[in-house]
Amino acid sequence: MADEAFARALAALRRKERSIAELDAWLAERGVSEGERAEVVVRLIEVGELDDRRFALRFAQDKRELAGWGAERIREALAARGVSEAEVSEALAADEEPAQIKRAEALLRRRAETLDDDRGRGRALSYLTRRGYAYEVAHAAIRRVDRDAA
Repeated sequence: MADEAFARALAALRRKERSIAELDAWLAERGVSEGERAEVVVRLIEVGELDDRRFALRFAQDKRELAGWGAERIREALAARGVSEAEVSEALAADEEPAQIKRAEALLRRRAETLDDDRGRGRALSYLTRRGYAYEVAHAAIRRVDRDAA
């Protein structure tokens, strides 16, 4: 059964990259015993198919570039996927504040919402914080967009 579970897990990883915890849960849902799951996970790590560090780095990069997520939202999503705090921190360390501000600005410009009053700035702040941007980053982006619009 362990060979069959390994093959199924490998096929699943080829379709979609997963964290160790996600793959373990995926195997459990398919009725693989705890001992076999542990064996499969170890084998996949040994052959380089399963790597939480790689997963966290790619996940963070994709969410930043494709979805416009901020660091806090990425942190929460990775933690929910069972990635360790050290690996999450490493994945987020590559994203410096100036780059975050630039992405937040781009999100605001795409929305084309007016920021000329407190209500508009408040909506923009709420939008950016829901996307996972820290308040300091969101405020800086709002100031830049507002300044450029004036």
